[in-house]
Amino acid sequence: MSETSLFSGRPSELIGRQVASYRIESEIGRGGMAVVYRAHDLRLDRTVALKLLAPELARNDTFRKRFTHESQVAAAIDHPHIVPVFEAGETDGVLYIAMRYVSGSDLRHLIDVRGPLAPPDAVRIAGQVASALDAAHEHGLVHRDVKPGNILVAEGTDSDHPEYVYLTDFGLTKKSLSLTGFTSVGQFVGTLDYVAPEQISGRPVDGRCDVYGLSCVVYETLTGRPPFQREDDMALLWAHQYDDPPPPSAVRPGLPPALDAVFARALAKSPDARHDTCLSFVAALRTAMTAPAGRTVSEADRSQPAEPAPRPPRWAAPVLGVRPDHAGGA
Repeated sequence: MSETSLFSGRPSELIGRQVASYRIESEIGRGGMAVVYRAHDLRLDRTVALKLLAPELARNDTFRKRFTHESQVAAAIDHPHIVPVFEAGETDGVLYIAMRYVSGSDLRHLIDVRGPLAPPDAVRIAGQVASALDAAHEHGLVHRDVKPGNILVAEGTDSDHPEYVYLTDFGLTKKSLSLTGFTSVGQFVGTLDYVAPEQISGRPVDGRCDVYGLSCVVYETLTGRPPFQREDDMALLWAHQYDDPPPPSAVRPGLPPALDAVFARALAKSPDARHDTCLSFVAALRTAMTAPAGRTVSEADRSQPAEPAPRPPRWAAPVLGVRPDHAGGA
């Protein structure tokens, strides 16, 4: 199998081919570092989602070791809202992950088709994702790339549970990718719309980085747009680190004003000012949704207001082409 065949833009080249014990049936998604296929597990006679990683990753020995370790940790997490990892390995110089195949779509497609979701729908989805993230944090695993495309939405069981949500992509973190040069200074894998300030500045991260990412996702499900929108990547990085996000009730009229304080805290620049867990963030959302009219701050967030955005260093402004006193707004 040639390395270029994975990312050449001709997915049909691999259709019908066998990778390890999996026969590839069709392509279901691709990005800069991986292509995902629907495949048939020849050993256990089942359909799987098979992710093949970019050849550059397989050539890095340290990455391969960490990738294997993180995939094993992800596979060990038995949680109903985390896509089960069946196997992770290497064959003929190709790194692969075999996961449960989830029939349905992802949250990115859902937002693109439907626009902003009804608040109860958004919070219901957020609760399922939050429980998955907190479970991963308890195992010492930080996702670092929470975004709509990594949230799979399948059909639910009944009218009270219209969708069933899975979180995916735990085995491929930015910490590992930094070993390959994919996340060198000024370069990030995937979209920048959901990246926490501490990731941008290279500071240590913990589960509160996922609180930030999840809050960006929920903000978008409620308003139809991420918290920050800028014309170029550098301005977007700047905004995550220094600008205040527009209150969601100002972006989508009709949302309870009490939500504004919840998002102000969840999107705080300092991790110490955010909610401690993803589920506590969702609990604050639920409280704000039912807050009496005219009440602008939920009890869950009244005692710990978000810190104001830090002022950027003066030397940074000329580099990014933004004035030091630049404040929030889209």
